[in-house]
Amino acid sequence: NPFYIGFFIAAGGITAYALLTSLAQLRDILVLVVLSFTLALGLNPVVEWFHSRGIRRGLAVFMVALTLLAFLALAGWAIVPVISEQVQLLYKNAPGYLNNLRENPQIAEFDRQFEVIEQIQEILKSPQLIGGVFGGLWETGQAVANVIFSVTISVVLTLYFLTSLPTIKEVIYHLAPASRRARTRYLATEAFKRVGGFVSGMFLVAMFWTAMSFILLNLIGLSQFAVALAVVVGLLAFIPLVGTSIAIIIVAIVAFSFGQTTGIIVVVAMLAYQQFDAYFIQPRIFARSVQVPGVLVILAAVSGGLLLGLVGAILAIPTMAALL
Repeated sequence: NPFYIGFFIAAGGITAYALLTSLAQLRDILVLVVLSFTLALGLNPVVEWFHSRGIRRGLAVFMVALTLLAFLALAGWAIVPVISEQVQLLYKNAPGYLNNLRENPQIAEFDRQFEVIEQIQEILKSPQLIGGVFGGLWETGQAVANVIFSVTISVVLTLYFLTSLPTIKEVIYHLAPASRRARTRYLATEAFKRVGGFVSGMFLVAMFWTAMSFILLNLIGLSQFAVALAVVVGLLAFIPLVGTSIAIIIVAIVAFSFGQTTGIIVVVAMLAYQQFDAYFIQPRIFARSVQVPGVLVILAAVSGGLLLGLVGAILAIPTMAALL
């Protein structure tokens, strides 16, 4: 019956469209779930290490979670006060900066013709700017609330996955038919091992970058910014391909503000360590765990970044390792 066949084809198409639309709307939550499961696989070797020494899995997860939360608290404690202090300092010194610009002969002549500085001062005093600032503060507050929500959900999901990871693995294994279950167990175990090895390796790489930056900044006399910048460098080290380069640029900007010699020392030292990290540290850390060719690493990171942004770029390489 053509009507019968056409009806069921149309019903199947509508159902598929509804499912795809639902998945698109739930994309952010699904990304958080995948990210949390990946983090759980990366932290699982530490939990297994404690568990193999007679510590119950629940207590081992609690110890790892306490360390992770302490790191997040340290990052917030180090970064937020520095940013707040610099913003207040910029607001306080802004009039002086404008007056200093007027003392420059070339800028003074340019301002005499076009009255740029006066226009900037009028813009700073205008009510539209105040309204825009409050609107920007509202949007910034929403963005901060979203980040806090995402971090909270990710931490809760990571702890849940980490606690019940053996049970979750068995559920995944039993989804396969009995005749293929041994092969499925082998492939899934290898994939989980690759993903966990990559995440654990990235934690080590980030820790080395943090320690190196902290020592370097203290040696060159930037101890007041050492903790904050070292944490920023460590967090950016998780971003594939470009994360360490962005970190070098940020630290160099701060260093050059204290002097040309200081900035050059920072750039040379961090570029040298970047090469040492790329050709000596990472190959030895990821030699057995990931085993992804360099070309595929670049393609995976770029593709993941285009599809899902920063989180996609981070998840792309362990996903490629699992697929291989």
